[in-house]
Formats: sequence, C-alpha cells, structure tokens
Amino acid sequence: MTAPATTPGMVTSGIRPLSRDHRRTSAIRVRRYFAGAPATLVYLFTLLVTWWTVQGTDPNLTHHLIVSASTNLHNMQTDPLQVLVASAFWTDSTGFPWLMVAGLLLVMVAAERRLGTRRWIATFAAGHIGATMVTVTGICYALDHNMLAVDIAHTTDVGASYGFYAVTAAFIMHFTGRRRLIAASALTGYLVLAALYGQSFTDYGHLASIAIGFAIHPVATLASRRRARSRFAATADTAAPSQTFCGSI
Repeated sequence: MTAPATTPGMVTSGIRPLSRDHRRTSAIRVRRYFAGAPATLVYLFTLLVTWWTVQGTDPNLTHHLIVSASTNLHNMQTDPLQVLVASAFWTDSTGFPWLMVAGLLLVMVAAERRLGTRRWIATFAAGHIGATMVTVTGICYALDHNMLAVDIAHTTDVGASYGFYAVTAAFIMHFTGRRRLIAASALTGYLVLAALYGQSFTDYGHLASIAIGFAIHPVATLASRRRARSRFAATADTAAPSQTFCGSI
C-alpha cells in the first residue's frame, strides 16, 4: 500500500502554523494591553536608565549616589522632599533587576489597567511616602531609646518596593469572593514571615505599605460613590422642568 501523495503547501502535521493575520492581531493585542499602563512603562524605563547609569560609574560614586537618594533618617531630616522623590527612581541591585522588571510587567501593568493611571500613581505615591514615614519614625524612636546603632541613620534605602506592595494590595481589593481572600492572605502571610525572619525596618515598611493599599480601596470606593451621587443630583436638577405657580396676569 503506497502512502498518499502530498501536494506543495499541504500541511502534513496536526499543528497548523499561525497565519500572518493572526500574528499581526496578537501583536496588536499585546501592544494595546501595555499601552493601557503608560505610567508603569515610563517608570520601568526610568528605573532601567538609573540602573544602567550606576553600572558604568565608579563604585564610590555609585555608593554616593545611592546614599544621597536614600530615605534614611539623615536625608529625611535635611531634604525630605528630594529624597522621597529620588529614592523611588533608583535601585541598588548589582545584577540586572529581573525580579523588578517581571513584577512591573506582570503585576503593575495589570494593576494600572484595573485601577486607572491616576489612581495607580496616587496609590504608589501613598504607599511609598506613607511606609517611608512609618519606617523613619520607627528608626527615630529606636535611636532615641538606644535600641539601634547610630550609623543606621545613614544607611541606604532606595527602590520601588513600598509603592509596589501598596499598589498590589489595592489591586487585590478589586478581586471578588474567595480570590480576594486567598490573594490578600497570601500577600500578608508572605510579608509577615519575611518580617519575622528579616526583622529589618524595610520588612516592617512592606507591611505598612500593604496596609495603606488595603485601606485605599474602601476610601476610593466611598469617594467614587459620593461623586456619582453628586453628578446624578446635578443632572436631575438640570433636567427637572421648571414649574410656574402663578400665570401671567
């Protein structure tokens, strides 16, 4: 028995190759997906630029740049506004920050698409600033009571972790049912274990940041409902027909 002849262009395997139109459609979908998170992409680009900058500089200069941008106690007492902004755009990673890139592309992009760009920025800033203030207050208290060495006031503390965890917590609050409970419990449990193991002020700052993120959701929801009621009331007042109780005489 002879095998059936195949003609040119006939697919002999069970897997059909993707057509050019299908590949083009997939590329458009990916492009549109990431286009819905402009703040995350700009932030990722800035972090990669600053990371690349320190890779090609002298180690002493790199250390000076990182320390000057750190939200340590000394810098927060001398120039708090500058370091609060600068610290969020630097990373002290020596190798390529694969974990940071993956977290931003996988989690932060989805979070910005769900929360909206303005709320994403506000939540990130609230987590970054709020958790920093919590950790600085704790360090100040510990130094006043001789619980820590004085050199901790000049330690390095830069990165996106506080804002990242705050946004992640706020994003989780948009889940429904058991998904929200499981995700919130997993995130909280992971950071609690990290704090118990590491016992650093950065670990405690991570716990503060997710508390801020969890708290932002009900506040934002309440504010949105109030704005919706105000708009509805204004529309109703505008649409209501005027009544004349006294006719013209």
